[in-house]
Amino acid sequence: MTQTDAHPQCQQDQDRPGQIRLQGDWTLSTALVVAEQLRQIPEGVRELDASGIERIDSAGVLQLLRFANRRGLDADAIKFREEHRSLVCTIELVADDRPPHKRDYGFLAALSRLGYRVHANARQTVTLLSFTGENLVKLIRLFKEPRRFRLTATVSHMESVGLDAVPLVAVLSYLVGAVIAFLGSTVLRDFGAELYVVELVSIAFLREFAVLLTAIVLAGRTASAFTAQIGAMKSREEVDAIRTLGLDPIDLLVLPRLIALVLMLPLLTFLSMLAGLAGGVTVGAFDLDIPPQLYLARMHETIEIRHFLVGMSKAPVFALVIGLIGCLEGMQVEGTAQSVGERTTSSVVQAISLVIIIDAIAAMWFLNMGW
Repeated sequence: MTQTDAHPQCQQDQDRPGQIRLQGDWTLSTALVVAEQLRQIPEGVRELDASGIERIDSAGVLQLLRFANRRGLDADAIKFREEHRSLVCTIELVADDRPPHKRDYGFLAALSRLGYRVHANARQTVTLLSFTGENLVKLIRLFKEPRRFRLTATVSHMESVGLDAVPLVAVLSYLVGAVIAFLGSTVLRDFGAELYVVELVSIAFLREFAVLLTAIVLAGRTASAFTAQIGAMKSREEVDAIRTLGLDPIDLLVLPRLIALVLMLPLLTFLSMLAGLAGGVTVGAFDLDIPPQLYLARMHETIEIRHFLVGMSKAPVFALVIGLIGCLEGMQVEGTAQSVGERTTSSVVQAISLVIIIDAIAAMWFLNMGW
């Protein structure tokens, strides 16, 4: 304590038994003395009169606020001088900052977290359905007002979504088709039925693997790009600027991406089917001693057009799901770089999960319908 510091004191008010009068200098240099004085205050005190404090800094205010919190007193129970109020208001904003509590791994805490996640997922589902309805309404509006259609933006997104993804989809589909042929031949060789690898690869790719593999690739590649692009615009307040100009962000940002994705995903699915079948032909020719002519003739004889139609019918649905989730998550960015990253991750996880769930439901439905 310096020589200029008045000694901190806590005195009982004789007129009011439940009140303590504080005097002296309550600063960082007198913090130890202040702590000792506060420990000596008896229980039952309901009010602290700090109007007698001559000088006080953030350390003194923080000690008083924490004392009041320990004793269960309200913030109004401490009467500060008027010239000290601005400092007190500032300190109150950070007085309760503490390191976060350790996570509780008990059963009730786990059940509580599960409930919160279920509630959050339910709200996200409702939001996605609402966003889907809004986009469908505005998509129908394009037929009444064609001037709202953004042709340049749509073509640009068709290039980034479709053409730029062709090499990746083709290579992955070719390799997966070859792997399926290898695994199938390993099992069928024991029964002398290696020729049935043709049906295995063809039906698997035409019905399931081509559209599912393409959708998963685009969910990771395109949904994340949509979220990052729109999220960056949201964080820079460009979306608010679009609304200020009297324009609709759905028309400018969402519908061109949705239309491009709905048009390009079926084409990429068809390319994936061809690449997967080519992988099966390659394995048949080099590993199973099935000449390409025999492989193609067998496929022509046994494969029905319904397998192709089943696979292609799921492509627009998957495209709509991927596009809606990617754009919705971008619209929900809160304006920080961390929010952009979190929403991008969420869009990829949601898109892939929902695509697989819808594919499983569709597979069971087509099976029960005899298609």
